[in-house]
Amino acid sequence: MTGRFDRLSLNRFSSEDKAVGVAASAVLAGAVGLAVLNPLASGSAAAETPAQAAAAAEQGTASKASTGMTVAEAKEAGYKVPPRAVEASEVIKLAEKQVGISEGKGGQTKFHDWYVSTPHAKATAQRDGGFSVKAYNGAQWCDMFVSWLGAQTGVKNMGWDAYTVQHASWFKDTDRWGKTAKPGSVVFFDWQNGSGGSIGDIDHVGLVVKDNGDGTVKTIEGNSQNEVQKKTRDKSEIVGYGYPDYAA
Repeated sequence: MTGRFDRLSLNRFSSEDKAVGVAASAVLAGAVGLAVLNPLASGSAAAETPAQAAAAAEQGTASKASTGMTVAEAKEAGYKVPPRAVEASEVIKLAEKQVGISEGKGGQTKFHDWYVSTPHAKATAQRDGGFSVKAYNGAQWCDMFVSWLGAQTGVKNMGWDAYTVQHASWFKDTDRWGKTAKPGSVVFFDWQNGSGGSIGDIDHVGLVVKDNGDGTVKTIEGNSQNEVQKKTRDKSEIVGYGYPDYAA
């Protein structure tokens, strides 16, 4: 699909996987300028609703009130289940079940439907310029796919976002960033500069299945040729990895 949320220009990207996440054209410059910030700013714990507390917990800014969520509170926040100890294999298995899912009318997927329904979408839309959450519909969705995996399984500190640069920045700012491919890690790509690129240049995101040991990584990615696909990527294309808190 040709997305409305391309960060800079599609001309410098490959014809495949032209994805970046969230920045409506009207607020593009402002969104790029926020690249060094966490996905969400911390709010007042005393004023948090269950949904706001859950969103804060997912981004590493949890208050005491956000722990021990009920199922109802979790669903209100966008989770399928409350945050819990999850092994990487569970997330990978869920990702594999999504392979082959493709865009429908207007470039829409179930991953868009989920993201737009969450209170977190309102927070990221406000962060990146104050546009309507409806603008996410039909937009580039690689990061919505990764975020959906975390919400469905309840992985702690996987992060939810629709803007790859912000998501990667959050991993780095919370000391969950590195250069080693691990099963279940969130992998960020820069098609132009590859491993020599910076977080601000990130174009695409996926989930690591395994390090192949030959300079390539097996991944599962959303918004790859307009669908969820299994890929084998060269490490030279990868800027870095985000590490959720998986069960040992």
